[in-house]
Amino acid sequence: MKLTAIHSAILLSLIPTTATFAAGLDRSGQSISAFLQPGNYAEAGLSVLDPEVQGKDNAGNKVSDMADDYYFPTAAIKVQATDKISLGLLYDQPYGADSQYATDAGAFGTGTEGTSVKVRTNNITALFGYQPTENWNIYAGPVYQTVKADVSLRGGAYSLLSGYDINLKEEEAYGWLAGFAYQIPAIALKAAVTYRSEIKHDLETTETSNVYIPNLIDLRSVTSQTEVVTPQSVNVDLQSGIAKDTLAFVNIRWVHWDQFAVSPQALATASKLAKGKAQNLIDYTDDQWSVNAGIGHKFNNKWSGTAAIGYDSGAGNPVTTLGPTEGYWSIGLGGQYSPAENYFIQAGVKYFWLGDAEAQTGGTVAGSFEDNTALGYGMKIGYRF
Repeated sequence: MKLTAIHSAILLSLIPTTATFAAGLDRSGQSISAFLQPGNYAEAGLSVLDPEVQGKDNAGNKVSDMADDYYFPTAAIKVQATDKISLGLLYDQPYGADSQYATDAGAFGTGTEGTSVKVRTNNITALFGYQPTENWNIYAGPVYQTVKADVSLRGGAYSLLSGYDINLKEEEAYGWLAGFAYQIPAIALKAAVTYRSEIKHDLETTETSNVYIPNLIDLRSVTSQTEVVTPQSVNVDLQSGIAKDTLAFVNIRWVHWDQFAVSPQALATASKLAKGKAQNLIDYTDDQWSVNAGIGHKFNNKWSGTAAIGYDSGAGNPVTTLGPTEGYWSIGLGGQYSPAENYFIQAGVKYFWLGDAEAQTGGTVAGSFEDNTALGYGMKIGYRF
């Protein structure tokens, strides 16, 4: 089962680049696999997700597809500066949301406008790795992150808050990651554990609403600071050669969502006035656990392929109306073409069965979403120099 260095290097890059539809706002999975490649390496990829999420409101009315398609790029470069020192730079968009309800009058629309949400993040991770032996790699580095969001609430489900808009202005903040990896290149064995810290953002916020009671309260336009803390996480990556030109791999990811909450000032005040208690814009009740496992096989010097299955636990149910699914099961296929030993083109596709969920606002269930699916696909180009 011994593999040559070239075979091992090709197999190490086989996991397909495909979009994810994970718990909470999780998107990229925050992989550092590019940094663990042998030698000098660079890659760029693009993933796209096409979800279909529909359901019924509490009155039994159909809620048409509210999940927008989205795409996100990734890029990485890793330099083996010396036998013992490696440097890396990774870019991804780890968290996000894209939803747009129909304008139909009802729970989530007014007849002219529908509830919508857009959340965007950007991550740049700098990595410093130390390899005391050929088997061990200890790494750490800072993380630069930006977050911004726009949300509009429309429809009867939001009661007094229908007509509410919020803009969270893009701001930067910093975190860190650390981890270690162990490998035996001759049999393509590798194990890596990576921890990422939470990152605290204080975002300049503008909220507008229809809430106005003369001489008592005026929430028609409020500017403030809103705290958003993107969660800490742990990734465990395992792989090993299991036969000639064949390896098995598994990724396990934990994300600390159960204390995540976004509570803007005007929304909290207005919801307490309307329902007797402050309402969060977004919150989750459970941590996310996800597992992706599969096999990769090198057919010849130019072609390789993978097959994988995945599971995501979700982050609690009921869920926010801004993302009404709970976890998923998935199956994926990927292929890689290597015109030469030093570069490759990779593509993958993944099909998701999304978990059923009840959507709530202000602690009250507003609708149910069942039997939904998504299709993800992506492409990546890698180069060894």
